[in-house]
Amino acid sequence: MPKVLFCATVDYHFEKFHLPYMQWFREQGWEVHVAASGKLALPYTDRKFDLPIARSPLKLARNWSAYRRLAAIMEEQDYDLIHCHTPVGGMLARLAGRRLRKRGAKILYTAHGFHFCKGAPLLNWLLYYPIERTMAAATDCLITINEEDYELARRRRFPAGRIERVSGVGVNLERYHPLPEAERHLRRRELGLAADDMAMFFAAEFNANKNQQLLIHALAGMRGYPGAKLLLAGDGGRQAVCRELAERLGVADRVLFLGYRHDIDRLLPLCDLAVASSLREGLPVNIMEAMACGLPVVATRNRGHNELVEDAVNGYLVTAGDEQGFARRLEELCRSRSLRRRMGQASAQRAKRYALPEVRAQLADIYSRYMAEDRNEAEDQHHRAYL
Repeated sequence: MPKVLFCATVDYHFEKFHLPYMQWFREQGWEVHVAASGKLALPYTDRKFDLPIARSPLKLARNWSAYRRLAAIMEEQDYDLIHCHTPVGGMLARLAGRRLRKRGAKILYTAHGFHFCKGAPLLNWLLYYPIERTMAAATDCLITINEEDYELARRRRFPAGRIERVSGVGVNLERYHPLPEAERHLRRRELGLAADDMAMFFAAEFNANKNQQLLIHALAGMRGYPGAKLLLAGDGGRQAVCRELAERLGVADRVLFLGYRHDIDRLLPLCDLAVASSLREGLPVNIMEAMACGLPVVATRNRGHNELVEDAVNGYLVTAGDEQGFARRLEELCRSRSLRRRMGQASAQRAKRYALPEVRAQLADIYSRYMAEDRNEAEDQHHRAYL
């Protein structure tokens, strides 16, 4: 039975984004293994390896230990295909897989948004660009998920065997969709929202990149809209900073810190609009999910948001540091139910191009190409054995 290894820095990356593709391999008769840091029990997984991979490439001792274990696992398991993700997990997998690749294994890497991009700090370019470009030479297929990364990799001649682009990781339209008004109002009451509250939703880890402070400042700038409520789902080290900021700006009673949630599909459809304040994104699933639920989106300008949100069509795009501009766009949507409805319908329509079946078909086409190459090489070796 052929084997595929999925590798990333942390195992919840697969729980959030890749289970449908692991399931696809099982359906094709492949054995599925996962290597990452963490102890999650993942479905569609025949074997799982918990490795001490660190998020930072500068954690040399920890990542060296992870590399040695990963190389030993690969040698023992003799994988036919390796699909790696995340900068450090992807780097270690490609380094560890060099011997397997010489024996015919194929290595694919998905860049979920290069850490170097337009507007990224110089440090990101100095640290991550050399890694990604160098490791591309050990990659049979570099898969990008947005136009900017795709063009950057091609323009700068990343030496991967192929460079492809897919429409993100897919959004499940059976889970994320608009609700009938009666059910929507019932769920709002369960959350403590009044009928005339304007619920604005953002799900993200509290870190510097996600930049939730911008949303709190924008909320405080909406002087004439006391019913505007900001719902923030997620955990992270900067949550305390955001709570303190909400208190200082006098909007603590209008910011709901919901913590880490497993029911985003229940929360999104009861809201009126989605917001996103990230400084950098690849192609964010949280915005796709909001669009699928028929919500207009107000988001900061970056390569991921720019692909999902067409300014003045299904939402608005605002410069990351423009707190007043963000507040004005929120006020426009708060004032007009018809504008929210029109932009929300446009969001739902645009979300279809990122639907799970569409992305699954795109990745299946890429996978099948390399699975076929594996079979052809095996047949060639078998033929040569009889010559």
